[in-house]
Amino acid sequence: MRTPQYPRHHAPAAVRATVPRPAGRVRVPAGRPRPRRRLPRPRLTGLGCGVLALVAMVAAAWFCELLGGVPTLYGVLFVLASTAAAVWVRPADLICAPVAAPLAFAAGLMTTAGPLATVTELALRAPWVFAGTFVAGAVTLARKALLLLGDRLRQTRGDLGAR
Repeated sequence: MRTPQYPRHHAPAAVRATVPRPAGRVRVPAGRPRPRRRLPRPRLTGLGCGVLALVAMVAAAWFCELLGGVPTLYGVLFVLASTAAAVWVRPADLICAPVAAPLAFAAGLMTTAGPLATVTELALRAPWVFAGTFVAGAVTLARKALLLLGDRLRQTRGDLGAR
């Protein structure tokens, strides 16, 4: 006996349950609430991390220049850009975030000031450079420590399961 062919949206529940689902979607059982959406988790390469920091700091320099050259705003935007670069870089390229941050700071200053003025501005804004680089370094160290801890826990669990 042949089963009747229904359009997919009008098929009985028993027929719909056997239809294969795409592999990318995860079905949540009806009793559980749906998980809340998180921020996107892009994974940047080392080069992408540098480009993100560079573009953010050039845009920040132009924005601060429009406002009359506000150095505090530029410093705060640098700390935010270096934090974003450190959070979004992929685990294999973690070392690139603290390296790219001060380079992007200097490149952003270079776009609005000349080369000689950039040296002076770097000397005057050194606390912001240190703060942003420190934040990027701290975030990457924390991420690396969490990765190593997770690897150690998985290894320990695997050893316990083998016994």
